[in-house]
Amino acid sequence: MHFKFLTIFILVMFIFEEGSAQPTRLRHLGITPGVLSTGPLNAITDVAGVRVGQVTLIRGDSIRTGVTAILPHGGNVFQEKVPAAIYIGNGFGKLMGISQVQELGNIETPIVLTNTLSVPTAASAVIDYTLALPGNEEVRSVNPVVGETNDGYLNDIRGRHVKAADVLEAIQKAGSGPVKEGNVGAGTGTVCFGWKGGIGTASRRLPEHLGGYTVGVLVQSNFGGVLSVDGKPVGKNSGKFYLSGKLNDSGDGSCMIVVATNAPLDARNLERLAKRAMLGLARTGGIATNGSGDYVIAFSTAEGLRVPYNPETPFAEGKVLHNDSMSPLFLACVEATEEAILNSLVAAQTMSGYKGRKVEALPHELLKD
Repeated sequence: MHFKFLTIFILVMFIFEEGSAQPTRLRHLGITPGVLSTGPLNAITDVAGVRVGQVTLIRGDSIRTGVTAILPHGGNVFQEKVPAAIYIGNGFGKLMGISQVQELGNIETPIVLTNTLSVPTAASAVIDYTLALPGNEEVRSVNPVVGETNDGYLNDIRGRHVKAADVLEAIQKAGSGPVKEGNVGAGTGTVCFGWKGGIGTASRRLPEHLGGYTVGVLVQSNFGGVLSVDGKPVGKNSGKFYLSGKLNDSGDGSCMIVVATNAPLDARNLERLAKRAMLGLARTGGIATNGSGDYVIAFSTAEGLRVPYNPETPFAEGKVLHNDSMSPLFLACVEATEEAILNSLVAAQTMSGYKGRKVEALPHELLKD
């Protein structure tokens, strides 16, 4: 009996120590970047209606990849499209669906993130999902939006292990609660600033006198530069940064950034909002290198601005914010993007993968110091 009790006690203490020694978010370390308040979850799902689903693929010693799906609302997105825009920070990427979003100013499918060589598979799955929805029986054209980063350092990317079933699972399991971060979904095999990257999210809420709007951001971090955390030169102080000679990467990679807001914005001001996400990336020390695909997808969930597939009138209706009301939203986007990227690093854990390669997690001690 005493042996059994001791075994249970040790197991419980081990779990406690593991959990307490590995905070999963930046704010658990006492670091609170920015001046605006976060939403309740400090996640993209703080924007009402937005849902996130993820599938993580970790198999054997070489498969380290996955899928992250973002749904603008819980209905039929094709029948009720949302205003949207895409901004290109640096175009070394394979973002599918960009031209129609830029032309028409809306998104009509879930947004899916995955690895570079799985974009066609993911797009096919999104089309299958959309065509199968009730009410879409006569649909003959679908514009899937699929973003990517290249996880080929840790993942056997040429094996193209992401299947249509994985994408459909991510979409179908999407929920509105807390979002898992770090080595999950499309961030399973990514690398950021030479440390383990991943999925990260954050949000900001404006004061009521400024509309009370929420801006939520989700990132797939896989890029390089000189890491800065809340203005502190962590990369420089650690000696691991782009051009330091201590990293086995060139600083290239990519960063997919998805921005959601309930503020009533049209496509033009959504693009202006998306541009500010790149300032958030810059605040973390990202430099958008030549080989980095840095894209921002922004959309509004404001119900009065949804675009019906079969409009009953030739006129588009709905109030949108004036340009003069945009600056607080710009700040919210910058802050949420910065924190989402840092959350992706703090939550990520050391990972070994393809060809025995290993990428260390960002030591939390560097941030505490």
